[in-house]
Amino acid sequence: MKTITLEYRVPYADTDMMGVVYYANYLVYFERARNELMRACGYTYKECESEGWGLPVTHAELDCRRSAKYDDLLEITAFVRGMKGVRIEIGCEVRRKGSEDILASGFTRHAFVSLDTFRPCPPPERFVAMLSEDGAQEEK
Repeated sequence: MKTITLEYRVPYADTDMMGVVYYANYLVYFERARNELMRACGYTYKECESEGWGLPVTHAELDCRRSAKYDDLLEITAFVRGMKGVRIEIGCEVRRKGSEDILASGFTRHAFVSLDTFRPCPPPERFVAMLSEDGAQEEK
């Protein structure tokens, strides 16, 4: 299964009055990593949209375990947790660079939809092939 890790230095704008990363920003970090995961697989979100389909979030889960702070250098890892029908789940973990301790983890669930109708549709064959090449398995 394809996994990517990107580095991100926490800017002051991502923190709250206590100087820690505001919890909702972790979902933004998940989105950054998801986009880079698709890019690393050779199929960008921009290409998906140009081919007429989208991946809106239908569910998100976030578990905040420890605080990230201003100027921390984070490693954000994204991976495909699974696919079933028109759904795909992308898992994410956030750590301080050089640490094994997970600061935040979770996933987003997406539905493949036609951008013409916003109705669910089967995933594009190109997308499924891309994941199969990287060893991702469709759930039964």
